[in-house]
Amino acid sequence: MHRHGLWDDDQARRGSEIAQQIRADALDVVRFSFADQHGILRGKTLMADDAIGALESGVSITSTLLLKDTSHKTVFPVFSAGGGLGSTDLQGAADVIMVPDPHTFTLLPFAGRTGWVLCDLAFPDGRPVPLSTRDVLRKALSRAADQGFGFVTGLEVELHLFRLVDERLAIDDGGQPGPAPEVHLLSQGYQYLTEHRYDQLDPVLDILRQELVQLGLPLRSMEVEFGPSQVEFTFRQGDGLATADRMVLFRSAVKQICRRHGILASFMCRPNFPNAMASGWHLHQSLATAGSGDNAFMASGGPDPLSSTGMAYLGGLVRHARAASLFAAPTLNGYKRFRANSLAPDRASWSRDNRGVMARVLGCPGDPTSHIENRIGEPAANPYLYLASQLFAGLDGIANARDPGAPTDTPYESEAVPLPRSLREAVAALDEDRFFEETMGADFIAYYRTIKQAEIARFEEAVTDWEQREYLDLL
Repeated sequence: MHRHGLWDDDQARRGSEIAQQIRADALDVVRFSFADQHGILRGKTLMADDAIGALESGVSITSTLLLKDTSHKTVFPVFSAGGGLGSTDLQGAADVIMVPDPHTFTLLPFAGRTGWVLCDLAFPDGRPVPLSTRDVLRKALSRAADQGFGFVTGLEVELHLFRLVDERLAIDDGGQPGPAPEVHLLSQGYQYLTEHRYDQLDPVLDILRQELVQLGLPLRSMEVEFGPSQVEFTFRQGDGLATADRMVLFRSAVKQICRRHGILASFMCRPNFPNAMASGWHLHQSLATAGSGDNAFMASGGPDPLSSTGMAYLGGLVRHARAASLFAAPTLNGYKRFRANSLAPDRASWSRDNRGVMARVLGCPGDPTSHIENRIGEPAANPYLYLASQLFAGLDGIANARDPGAPTDTPYESEAVPLPRSLREAVAALDEDRFFEETMGADFIAYYRTIKQAEIARFEEAVTDWEQREYLDLL
């Protein structure tokens, strides 16, 4: 990393400390991981001695990992001229380099004598890979810093926990993807926030609590959610890149820990089970004033719940909500959640402390915790793109003094602009609002759009159970 100047002095110092820690703790392996376009961790596991060298030299991986849809199928013709992206750097499934970020190094307590480090991506000559979603968030944070702000966020994430009955590992079960595992509930619904139901789930939740705390994640609460076998984790607020890094580690660790105990943890938004409730990812956000660290959203007086900065930021979220939905809800399944009277939004609306709107505003003059809770997201979203889309939209609101409009107390009856009802509509909304091409880059948006369109096409080619039941005997 020194050869191309990809580490600053502080990272170099931390890299040396990690090498010493690997030896002192007698680690066996270190996992080098990066978050792909879907926010899924991918990478390689190196023996300890090789890992020490790789801290400075990086780890090579095939670039096709950046070109796949959620079934792991490569969407772009990588062996054609320009690799389908007009880039000779990616042609022929050429390598890119995982560049470890030493500040993310941690031990995986559930794996035993295993280290883990999150990586950025660079070409072999040191240039950053423009398809890296972590860099997209960095770009948004840099824009905020140029305007004198830091980005403060808090995570509130719902998921389902199921007991594995059959992992479907017979030879005939291989596929791309294979069949979903057979599972049973860990608890019946609906006993929202009851202590009795929490205690039923405590044997699993306590395992997760211990492991997540050892990972250094700032866990705040664990709650029994509304649906059967549904839970929620919340985390203390964090700054900038750290929140997104924590989210990818949290999701990956929870799935791995649970699997080791015969449990399937799923961040899929709405499982196709009777009585299942959709899961959301509510993103709490505000801006901190550079230097003082004061909450820039706190109002000093007047009728509005937020400062003029906060209200304009809110205006940006409302203005770009339809296009931003593709980053907050990037799966076909995520749009099964946007239903009236469901505690999930179906319009680009806002209000004070109302759980039916998209942007729930919490605050009043003099309240240092004043912030916006955007309820649009699904827990499967790529954290870097979700956070970046929110920050870019909010900063645009500030730059253009955007008016969020009047609040609504009846969110499912308001005349606010409807949110997309499908992934296809969300892609179309992104095309209609060119804002994210200007902020994230036209090449990145074209790349991301192509992956999502490939997922849609694959879905539309499949014959569903609904079609089989509806037409096979009737027609």
